[in-house]
Amino acid sequence: MGHHHHDGGEGVPQHVNSPRFSGPMTRRAQSFKRGGSGGSTSNTHIGGDNNNNNSSSTLRVHHEIDLPLNSPRSEIASGSGLDPSAGFESAINRKHQTYGQLRERVVKGLLRKPMVSEFSLRERKKLGHWMFFAFCGVCLFMGVFKICATGWFGSAIDAAASDQDLSDSIPRVNLLDHDYIYKSGGTDVDPSLLGDGNSVVQYSGVWAKPESGNYSQCIDSLRRRKKLAANTNGYLLINANGGLNQMRFGICDMVAVAKIMKATLVLPSLDHSSYWADDSGFKDLFDWQHFIEELKDDIHIVETLPSELAGVEPFVKTPISWSKVGYYKKEVLPLLKEHIVMYLTHTDSRLANNDLPDSVQKLRCRVNYRALKYSAPIEELGNVLVSRMRQNRGPYLALHLRYEKDMLAFTGCSHSLTAEEDEELRQMRYEVAHWKEKEINGTERRLQGGCPLTPRETSLLLRALEFPSSSRIYLVAGEAYGNGSMDPLNTDYPNIFSHSTLATKEELSPFNNHQNMLAGLDYIVALQSEVFLYTYDGNMAKAVQGHRRFENFKKTINPDKMSFVKLVDALDEGRISWKKFSSKVKKLHKDRNGAPYNRESGEFPKLEESFYANPLPGCICETTDEEEESMMRRT
Repeated sequence: MGHHHHDGGEGVPQHVNSPRFSGPMTRRAQSFKRGGSGGSTSNTHIGGDNNNNNSSSTLRVHHEIDLPLNSPRSEIASGSGLDPSAGFESAINRKHQTYGQLRERVVKGLLRKPMVSEFSLRERKKLGHWMFFAFCGVCLFMGVFKICATGWFGSAIDAAASDQDLSDSIPRVNLLDHDYIYKSGGTDVDPSLLGDGNSVVQYSGVWAKPESGNYSQCIDSLRRRKKLAANTNGYLLINANGGLNQMRFGICDMVAVAKIMKATLVLPSLDHSSYWADDSGFKDLFDWQHFIEELKDDIHIVETLPSELAGVEPFVKTPISWSKVGYYKKEVLPLLKEHIVMYLTHTDSRLANNDLPDSVQKLRCRVNYRALKYSAPIEELGNVLVSRMRQNRGPYLALHLRYEKDMLAFTGCSHSLTAEEDEELRQMRYEVAHWKEKEINGTERRLQGGCPLTPRETSLLLRALEFPSSSRIYLVAGEAYGNGSMDPLNTDYPNIFSHSTLATKEELSPFNNHQNMLAGLDYIVALQSEVFLYTYDGNMAKAVQGHRRFENFKKTINPDKMSFVKLVDALDEGRISWKKFSSKVKKLHKDRNGAPYNRESGEFPKLEESFYANPLPGCICETTDEEEESMMRRT
């Protein structure tokens, strides 16, 4: 059936006159007419259907048509009264002639004007409107999605924000992609967290180590030490007093004292009468064979007195605190030579922090960081706890929160506690005879920076320093005193663990009622943490931070308690905003991160910085470029 084209403006095919039309196959052709006087129009059939004749005697094509290029189709029309065959032949001839002319015109037109598709102004505006509406729809969808995600998955988004601090880490760590939950009581431990999780990984942001420059350990002499002489000036018996870390310091000092007096040290005994009443012996806490082997070139060490001296009554001596080498050589050594066996009643703080020979300082560090290795049970479980803290090889913070009852009673600090709790602490202070201070103004002491930070103050400090709420925290402390005192910290940082929650009951059973052994576990986990934060400058804080400095200056946050508690009070009273509070806290602790600096001296030994808290100078040295080049050439 033919396609009928009606004349007039509406008779033109729509796709021909449209500006959107373009294509290589058709172009608009010029109108052509067959001569004749008839003014009537006729329908033109395009195609091969020749059976329908128009009533008009003259074929007149007077409208624009689609003319396919290279098309074999022809346009046939017959008028009434004409010979069909003649008309057909004539039409064919005219068609060929017209087709050639048109082809020439089309080719010239194509050469002059490129075929470009374009839209009408109205249609371009319509398309632009649709694109604008689509863009607005996408924005609206994203906004709704963000609101929903914030409400439903807030913790996940917080964790994602915290991971920004780890964006440059090697490897990149996601702290939330492990679904294991440690349950209270520690009865369930994920075995997948065991294994090698202790390899060195570098972190950025709040977890990054401070810049340590060219400082490094220097406790080994480049020249071989002289072989130890076989003779001895006598035997030293010592009783290391205090808690675990106080005993560590005392043993280090006594090894140095034995070296100074060329004495033989009998394997130390430990204090069993302290607050914890722990009956652990030296062999329970430390690898005693390693201790003897490591120090064999420095001093003679024996397990017990020789049998010929077993019945000798030892001479009892209490060394003077903060003494120097001259005191032991001039006053103590003659007594040792006279009595052969000497018992030193106290060991802590019996050597000065400063002004000692370099060889003595290095020996103290060799004892502390090389010889005093914990016993196998402590080392093994300690490393397991480290592995469990490093979930998915992520970082963790060790928090030494000294908020136990005995510490608060000793310091007289009761900020944020009830009146009943304050009175209970005061009574305990009076009951402990060897605590000399009884009447203490806790408010004044806190403003002077002499109190441990409360759990709430600790949480404010961590938040102000921008530690994410998803941070994994290992609690290096006993049970916090005060009803609900831990609630603010637990709310802000829910991922808080301790040896009690990380280990099973079976794993902890050998350590029951052995607080010093448990303290050894805490020491190992704190030493290997990415960040160590302590809230009170006790012996554990001194021991761990000094060891971390020795181990290439691991990040250790030393709070400026006096300035910080004043900022906390200003925040609580509404005198500063959170933004200003956080900014001031960051500025306050910018350089209190465990970076290298020389140990601070003081007017009195008690006011000096502890040698064991900062073994620089003495055991850590700065290497110059020339020294580095010289060492490289030797190697």
